[in-house]
Amino acid sequence: MILTAAVIILITFVAAVFGTISGFGISTLMVPVILFFYPLPVTLLFVAIIHFAGDIWKIIFFKRGIRWKLILSFGIPGIIASYVGASVVLNVSPDVMKRILGVFLLSYVLFLLSKKEWRIHPRTTTGVVGGSLYGFSAGVFGIGGAVRSAFLTAYNLPKEVYIFTAGFIALFVDITRITKYISGEQSLHSFLLVTLAVCVPVSFLGAYVAKKVVDKVPPKRFRILIALFIGLMALKLLVIP
Repeated sequence: MILTAAVIILITFVAAVFGTISGFGISTLMVPVILFFYPLPVTLLFVAIIHFAGDIWKIIFFKRGIRWKLILSFGIPGIIASYVGASVVLNVSPDVMKRILGVFLLSYVLFLLSKKEWRIHPRTTTGVVGGSLYGFSAGVFGIGGAVRSAFLTAYNLPKEVYIFTAGFIALFVDITRITKYISGEQSLHSFLLVTLAVCVPVSFLGAYVAKKVVDKVPPKRFRILIALFIGLMALKLLVIP
């Protein structure tokens, strides 16, 4: 059990660093690893709580990037859709859907890399579509950050705005899905609760390291960096759903 805790704590730090930089949140890396040890519903609840803490760190470190119109148009549909997705995951195996998501994300990355100057304006309708897909993916897979990032990178946002928006929206989506997981009678045993108490401050340390890295990344290269993160996630979903 001690070895399991050490692995979880280590992946929390690594996920916090890369998750903050990419805007995905920590779920993208943590969910596949924790699934080796625990069933999907327990994994999603555990990771969602740490992900919630990571959202707070993003808001603190990148508070200069607040854009209310973008947050509201993207976030409200995401909150509603995450509740629906969290309801579905308790009854449906998501492996096929994950592969479909992987194909979509990989296609998007190839398009983005071939059209480096392409962007869309952050209109309300676009935000509603992107927020809905993100929220549903977060509820079903626990890894909706890749979908959120796919839409936010299309806006070609400044990196501070991108990361703050990702964190702020994810904060309320996480509250929604955590509530649904718990109401669905999912819980964490005492060992996981102790591990969780260590992982939360470790996620703060990872986010702090990520902040220092992001400050040094030139804005023009930031979008390409995010595209590469999305591409890696897409390949992972296709090979190991």
